[in-house]
Amino acid sequence: MRTRTRTGTTTTVAAALTTAVALLLSGCGGSDSDDSGKDQIAGADTGASTSAPSTPSKDTVERPEIKLPKDIENVFEGSPTGDAEKDAVLADNERRVNSIDEAIVVDAEKHPALEFYSKGDALASAATYIKSFYDNDRSFTGKTRYYDREVTLAKDGSATVTYCVDGTDTYPKDRKTGKADRSVKASPSDYVFYNSRLEKSAEGVWQTTRVSSTEAANRCM
Repeated sequence: MRTRTRTGTTTTVAAALTTAVALLLSGCGGSDSDDSGKDQIAGADTGASTSAPSTPSKDTVERPEIKLPKDIENVFEGSPTGDAEKDAVLADNERRVNSIDEAIVVDAEKHPALEFYSKGDALASAATYIKSFYDNDRSFTGKTRYYDREVTLAKDGSATVTYCVDGTDTYPKDRKTGKADRSVKASPSDYVFYNSRLEKSAEGVWQTTRVSSTEAANRCM
């Protein structure tokens, strides 16, 4: 496996995963310790870049800041679309992706953006996925491309975002040493197709509520 395959966000999950959510939101990786200086993983330069989504100009939502290290690059293609509502959906979908990556690579006590952009089954499955990185002392580095993104607005007020992910330029990283394993070769599983359902909160945030995915998706290769 070359990339951090996102199988943890692929299916609808049961209420039993509530425990995993609680563990994540109270601090991943056992950050209950008194080591207040441990607010990031080894090798991560969190003082640098944030991936900037195509935020609609009239957006007034007070959002949590998302900071990604310099060695993490998410490239989102296909926006703006020219439709203000669809652009808003895509922007919050981008933030949701970034919030998951931030929770994986930045060992902070809290990750407010994760809960801000995910809820329900999507939050539970994301928590389980993120926790698996801490349990295995691993992280990732590199560039991930998001493309062929399409938005469908439903009559019930929800939205669907489908997109492809190319993780061939992403590499596993040892959480303790900060060293990346660039010897791992690319494989078809690095191409994943996603289908996400989003619902608009009272505050005007498009939150992801459910996600499904297909690895080694021919349509993404």
